[in-house]
Amino acid sequence: MDRFLSNAVNRIDAKGRVSVPAHFRGVVQKRGYSELYALRALDIPTLDVGGLDLLDRYEQRIALEDPFLQTADDMSFFCHGDGMFLKLDQDGRITVTDFMREHTGISSEVAFVGRGHFFQMWEPERLRAYGAQVRERLLKLRQGADPRLMEQAQ
Repeated sequence: MDRFLSNAVNRIDAKGRVSVPAHFRGVVQKRGYSELYALRALDIPTLDVGGLDLLDRYEQRIALEDPFLQTADDMSFFCHGDGMFLKLDQDGRITVTDFMREHTGISSEVAFVGRGHFFQMWEPERLRAYGAQVRERLLKLRQGADPRLMEQAQ
């Protein structure tokens, strides 16, 4: 498997480290990531975490902008200034820093959520609330969908 799937909650140890779930570490190893890039999400209290390919993806998008306009500068400030590199230790743990805690509200536990090509790190209660909002939005979409389209999808 080479996708970040599923979710898990792990406790932060006395030294401020948390173990990345084993199945996520397997993806990291398979992809050959030597370090992880983390970005504080723009509109939700989570960190998006992946390899350098995640940072490359953001930088490719920035490169499409006119470098003399504010948008390119804002995007660079966000991707580079609100990002950080994370090191996995030999036991698959990362240190939870104040930079991470301030944005996410993480205190004693971290919820890891697979998002395909990257994963997210959440404070568990905030994740539960966000998950309920996502389900509610999707249910409204489904209920409002054209019944003929729903029949075709089944």
